[in-house]
Amino acid sequence: MANANRTLTALPGVRVGHWTHAAAGTGCTVVLFGQALPAAVDVRGSAPGTRETDVLHPGGLVAQADAILLTGGSAYGLAAADGVMRYLEARGRGFPTSAGPVPIVPGAVIYDLSVGDPSVRPDVAAGEAATDAATTDPVSQGNVGAGTGATIGFGEGCLKGGLGSALSCNGDVLAGALAVVNPAGAVHDPNTGRQLAAASGTTRPGFGQNTTVGVVAVNAALERWQLRKIAEMSHDGLARAVRPAHGLSDGDTIFAVSVGARAGNVDLTTVGHAAAEAFSAAVVQGALRARPAYGLPAAQA
Repeated sequence: MANANRTLTALPGVRVGHWTHAAAGTGCTVVLFGQALPAAVDVRGSAPGTRETDVLHPGGLVAQADAILLTGGSAYGLAAADGVMRYLEARGRGFPTSAGPVPIVPGAVIYDLSVGDPSVRPDVAAGEAATDAATTDPVSQGNVGAGTGATIGFGEGCLKGGLGSALSCNGDVLAGALAVVNPAGAVHDPNTGRQLAAASGTTRPGFGQNTTVGVVAVNAALERWQLRKIAEMSHDGLARAVRPAHGLSDGDTIFAVSVGARAGNVDLTTVGHAAAEAFSAAVVQGALRARPAYGLPAAQA
């Protein structure tokens, strides 16, 4: 595919914006859609920090999301979703109600309070700024947005993590992914098994202090129950790149959306495989694009 953009924003109607506070070691990232899109989520980690995930379950009334927030700041950072909602409300976006539209903004957090200044967390203004900055340009990667304070491992010997994005093509099926790489486990090349980034020394994961979160988008026109399967299979991509994954200290969460450009009969296994490939590649990019910061080394200086 001759497309210079090999990131999530190669999918039509998908924009990504960041708010980064480099000094404090935190930030947030908003995946913004041109219109509300069918969405689903799968949460596999045992210590998630999430917002509006139940609304995306199959069988629920609200079947679409206007945007998705990925943020640092631990549970405090979920406040940034209010800023995304404020931006969308001002533009008449949201689920219709008798009192006006209510924007649907699911979100997930990582724990980044161990670096920088833990008293600074993404807030309403940060969420609004990230949404306003959303663009179809190739996604900025590394120490940016929700990946600003990400780490690989926790405590002594951990490495700097980051934000990564990638694209996968399987025939005419296109899948894009964005991952915030903050795992307790080590990052490996999913194709060769070679270890790319791992903590050293006496690193010990703390409960709720590691998480990989992200978004996958596919060009197949899928219903919510089908997207749930895509989110599930995307976790296979996470598990191929991060070992171990879905642990007690992780809050691993992946959202899946359909841009609906490719209609007709869809083989879910084919689409899910493309999504998993894209997500594992995004995890690798998040580890390799990270740069040393806050006294932490990175896999590639």
